[in-house]
Amino acid sequence: MDQESFRKLPPIDRRSFLRTGLTAAGFVLAANGGGLRVSAQAAAARKFAPLRVSRERIIREIVGLRPFRPEGFVVEAQRVGTKILIHNYGHGGAGITLSWGTATQAVDLLKDIPQPAPARRNAKTPPRRFAVIGCGVNGLSTARMLQRRYQDGPGTVTIYARDLPPETTSNIAAGYWSPVSLFDEDAVSPKWKEQFRAAAVISNRAYQLLVGPEYGVRWLDIFTLHPDEASAQRKLAGGNDLYPNQIIHRDPANHFGAPVVKQFSSMIIEPPIYLRALLRDFYNAGGKLVVKEFRERQEVMRLPEPVIFNCSGLGARALFGDEKLIPARGQLEVLLPQPEIDYAYIGPGHMFPRSDGILLGGTFDRDDWSLAVNPEHSNYILNTHTEMMKNMK
Repeated sequence: MDQESFRKLPPIDRRSFLRTGLTAAGFVLAANGGGLRVSAQAAAARKFAPLRVSRERIIREIVGLRPFRPEGFVVEAQRVGTKILIHNYGHGGAGITLSWGTATQAVDLLKDIPQPAPARRNAKTPPRRFAVIGCGVNGLSTARMLQRRYQDGPGTVTIYARDLPPETTSNIAAGYWSPVSLFDEDAVSPKWKEQFRAAAVISNRAYQLLVGPEYGVRWLDIFTLHPDEASAQRKLAGGNDLYPNQIIHRDPANHFGAPVVKQFSSMIIEPPIYLRALLRDFYNAGGKLVVKEFRERQEVMRLPEPVIFNCSGLGARALFGDEKLIPARGQLEVLLPQPEIDYAYIGPGHMFPRSDGILLGGTFDRDDWSLAVNPEHSNYILNTHTEMMKNMK
């Protein structure tokens, strides 16, 4: 078509184009919090690459103990003699998910603590020095927040820990961004729920800014399986607004055999990549790390730093006498990677694809301290996901 003919065409009405053109192409657009999403009818055409589940494809079996508190995580400050002790522990199955949020809240508590006075008149305020107990995701996140806000040169923040990445509990996590397995609904207060919500919002935003191969963070389509409409309509952990692109599917033949499936987007954080990057950032900012095991509270309080952040996870039970803190044991079967798997599903069991393998799970055993692989759990996990694949075309 020449330019003259093009100019003579009638003007295009944008709304009519969206309504007729895209509908004719098989798409129906719907509002979703101010944006647009493709309807379930169009999304049903998606083809799922099948997961290859077999014992021969297992590359490792791992067990981790989540630091679970029925009343949720603890972020609070207390004065102990001349020192300030700030707790940040008890995240259950949401340690990675909430790490930036609770680290921010823990460091915010310093605003109410007076700065040390100069030793003499006209002297500069002495540099702050902080100790962080623990080198898992919450210890590293807290240390990085301190460096961002109070960096007074090398040595401002020192991490003391027995285990370092890749030997921390955080390294065992699946890394799915969702604040679940964290508390008992009837045990938490309204004030704590507000704190929880704020931490989720902060952390969600922080991870969005880290998406990319450097930190091992990426967006992924998540599918949760439900027996009925009521369960599918329940609010997602932390708030629905933190999960874009929500779609409800009601076609079992195309969606794992479940009567109702909720689809949304969330992030996957790969701990081996992510924790290594955090530790690198900590060192590059002048951080110091001391390998040390603490056996009692008095050892912690004898550290030279005037402000101590307790990010010891499950270790806080013995170190600081928190009897409400218990292990919630989880076991994962890791299969050979399948790069073509571009989705995750939850219930029964859960499957998360990562570059280092396909993670299969589905166990949450309270007050179980065993780190040994349970063969019965292995069989349960494999059988559960084998049945899942039978329901897929």
